[in-house]
Order: sequence, then structure tokens, then C-alpha cells
Amino acid sequence: MTLRVVGCTHQQAPLAVRERLAFSAEQAGEALCTWKRRFPDTEAVLLSTCNRVEFYAACALPDRTITHDQLVEFLADSHRLPVASLASELFDQSGEDAVRHLFSVAASLESMVVGEPQILAQVKEAYALAMRQSATGPLTHSVFQTAVKVARRVMGETNLHQRRVSIPSVAVTDFASRIFDRFDDKQILVVGAGEMAAETLRYLFDYGGRHIRIVNRNQQRAAELAAQFDGQAESWDRLGAALIAADLAICTTGASEPVITAPWYGEQIDPHRYQRPLFVLDLATPRDVEPEVGRFLGVYLYSLDDLAEVCDRNRREREKELPAARRIIEEETQQFMADWHHRATGPTIARLRRLWQVPKDEELERLFHKLADIDDRQRGEISQFADRLINKLLHPPLASLRDEARDGSPQGLLEALKRLFQLKD
Repeated sequence: MTLRVVGCTHQQAPLAVRERLAFSAEQAGEALCTWKRRFPDTEAVLLSTCNRVEFYAACALPDRTITHDQLVEFLADSHRLPVASLASELFDQSGEDAVRHLFSVAASLESMVVGEPQILAQVKEAYALAMRQSATGPLTHSVFQTAVKVARRVMGETNLHQRRVSIPSVAVTDFASRIFDRFDDKQILVVGAGEMAAETLRYLFDYGGRHIRIVNRNQQRAAELAAQFDGQAESWDRLGAALIAADLAICTTGASEPVITAPWYGEQIDPHRYQRPLFVLDLATPRDVEPEVGRFLGVYLYSLDDLAEVCDRNRREREKELPAARRIIEEETQQFMADWHHRATGPTIARLRRLWQVPKDEELERLFHKLADIDDRQRGEISQFADRLINKLLHPPLASLRDEARDGSPQGLLEALKRLFQLKD
């Protein structure tokens, strides 16, 4: 069985590509169901965040593997995109490399803000969604559960996570603070009521933000989030009025299209603001705010890609912790692969040893019956000779089997050994 992952991240694909491939939770659930109907003998987990879209798949059948083209075509079909438009934008890893990548992602070593805690929760949510859709199996269960353990080990054994750093914290402390020297007198608007909105509000509240309005299509969720910060929930049709009054707007919805377009802003919002400064943080993928909105006088618009410089500085500050974290990742990767290789080949090796043990014992018993006058020391020497001989005879096929398992494709050799030695499952 081989694990394969295809996807795109902030490291090699621009926001314009990532937002075209992004999945909401509902879309991800539907995609997993579609995948299982198309490939019923496979396992799959779909991870979609603001900075990455990664599709993990595994197949247990020895005569079939999941190809790069199948995964790319599936991602393209899910969003009705031409395959050719994605071919050069997606990375592809399999086997040990895919395991190492997942462990690094869960431990936030691959995040835009290294050490941010949000990605582990997102990995767990992606895995839980795949389980609810009955899309997981032995390999995905094992590798995702281990990824959570690895992330917690990195968190506990290094200082990478010592200071709580995330995209919202960088947005507030490094960007919003450039525009405003204080937040207690500012009108703050949050569009959306998910985890990103909640975390951003926690930082703003810590920095003194008190005049908070939350606009969300689900007003109940907006009210629940507003209650945590003594804020005010507004209905979706009040978005325009709230934006006119705002000094700072944070957009974090899961909408598939921009909720603030340039024509709408120019007609409904800009004439009523009288060029008052408006700081807009668009933390959504796909983007909530059309880039052209940033051209209006007084608007300071920043998207996720604009955080890259600050995030790079964040990474440099944590570089001294990265070697220790990567050693943990490598150690856990090798341990996982060894455990999985043993799980894949162990039963066959054990059956093969048992198969040879029976004739060995029978022949020793026959020999000892003929040599009735030898003492216990001599019997022991003969028994050790028989064991060494069998081990040497078994070594070449078992070494080849372990090598094949290490490369991730032992099934062909396993089947050959079973047929040659008539091993039954």
C-alpha cells in the first residue's frame, strides 16, 4: 500500500491558484464522496486551508496504484478547471516523502507562519471529515493519527511554538499596528464568524479593540462570537452600513466569490466614507475582497500573500529551532515507515519462518534418534548449525522483501513468495 499526496501550497503556488482550488467543508465532503464512488477500494483525506490544498490518497490493492494524473484530474474536475491549467502548479509526493510532508505540515514547519497552532486543528478536522465520509482506511488512520502525535512532540520538545504566532497575530501586530497606534477608539468590523475570525478578534481584543461588529450570513454564529468580545452582531444586509462606519475590516468568510467587489464598494461605500482611512485585512481563501478595492483613496488592503515578508522574518527568527524539529520529524518518519513495512511484510515473514521450522525440527529429531550417544553440548551445536543454515537460506528473499517494502511496493514480491512457498493467508 502506498500513500500519495498532490496539492499546492503558499510555497510554490500564488493565491490566485490556491483560491481556485480551495474547498469549503461542504465541498470537501462532497468531493470525498465522489472520490469513493469513483475509486471504492481507496482511502482519501482532503486538507484545504487558506495556504494549502492537499489531497492524500492510498490504495491497498497490489495490482493497482493511484497515479499523479488521477489525483490532478480529480482536483481539476472538482472545480471544473482544465487539467492543463494545474499541471505545473501542483506538487506530488508518495511513500516516505508523503509521510514526511504530512508530519511537517501538522507540526507547522511548512506553514507561512512557522509555529502557528491553527494547522494542527485543521489537519485533525480534515481527518475527522474523511472519517465521517467513510473515506479513510488502515493507512490514512495510521499516518494521520501519528501526524497528530508528531506535532505534539515537536510542540513539547522545542521552542518552536513557545510564542503563540499565527496569521491573525502577524496581521494585527505587524500590519494593523502600522496604520493605527491604538485600537480602543477604532470601529472594528469582522466579516465571517469562523475560527480565523475568532483568533483575529482575540488579538485585537488583547490590543484594546472594544468597538466590534460582526457580520455573518448565519447571524446566530455572529451573535455567539460577538458575545465573547462584548461586540455586536449584524445581519448580512447590514454589511454596507457596517463597512461605512468601520476603521478596520477583517474578512474571513468561506465564500466562493468576493463579498466586497470594486463596483459595489465604489457605488455604495466610498461616497459615504469621505476618504477616511480604512484598513482591510482579507484573510480568506478565495479572497473576500476584490484587489481593485485597494485602489480607492484611503483604503489599505492586504491579502494573505502580503503577509509573506513578515512571515519570512518570522521563519528566520525560528530557524534555530528548526533543526531540532526536523530531527523529530525524520525520526518519526523512519519509525513510521519501519512499523508500516513490518505491518506489510511481517505476517509473510513469520509464516515463511514457521514453514521452514517444521522440516528443520523433523530432521533434527531424525538425526538425534540416529546419534543417540551424543551429549547435550553436541546436540546444541547441531541445533545451532541448523538455525544458522536456515537463517542464511532465508536471508536473500527476506532482504529483497524488506527492500521492496522500503520502496513502498512489496506486494508483487509478497505474492511471489506466497506462491513459491505455498503460504496461505
